[in-house]
Amino acid sequence: MRAEDAAWTAGAALFNAGEYWEAHEAWEPLWLRAEGPQRRLLAGVILLAAALHKAHRMNNPRGGRRNYDKALAHLAHLPERFAGLEVRRLEADVALALEDGALRPRIPLARVVG
Repeated sequence: MRAEDAAWTAGAALFNAGEYWEAHEAWEPLWLRAEGPQRRLLAGVILLAAALHKAHRMNNPRGGRRNYDKALAHLAHLPERFAGLEVRRLEADVALALEDGALRPRIPLARVVG
């Protein structure tokens, strides 16, 4: 498995487990090296993870919403389905999870970067 694949998978598994800050940390090195649409995707999912972390772990729903809005600005440049990820569905799932902390949006473990 390539290092990029392993980093994506690790981040997705952490995100799916509700470990949003740790997912952010796993994806950040990929984002630093990425370019173009892949960079936008990574920036978007990192900010979605940060939004959920801020809203639920830091008990700051307003800060979570701000990060969510920043994520949407990056993800808006991508098509509905990009690199194996249902972008608009993920956006909607995170919006719902920001309102209801019992909901956990999911990101596919399959490689979508690189």
